[in-house]
Amino acid sequence: MWITMSKKQFLLRIDPKLYAVLERWAADEFRSVNAHMEYLLRDAARKTGRLKEITANPKEQES
Repeated sequence: MWITMSKKQFLLRIDPKLYAVLERWAADEFRSVNAHMEYLLRDAARKTGRLKEITANPKEQES
């Protein structure tokens, strides 16, 4: 079963040197730049307690 989630799109202006770093880093992790940036942001939000873990069962999040 596939679960499709809509993604919010937005424009991001970023320094070309930083983008090059992210591009190499993403390649090292076998991800696209977009996927790697989302991974980094999600990880930072989770580590600071700003994002609860996403579970497959919505009822688990109710408690």
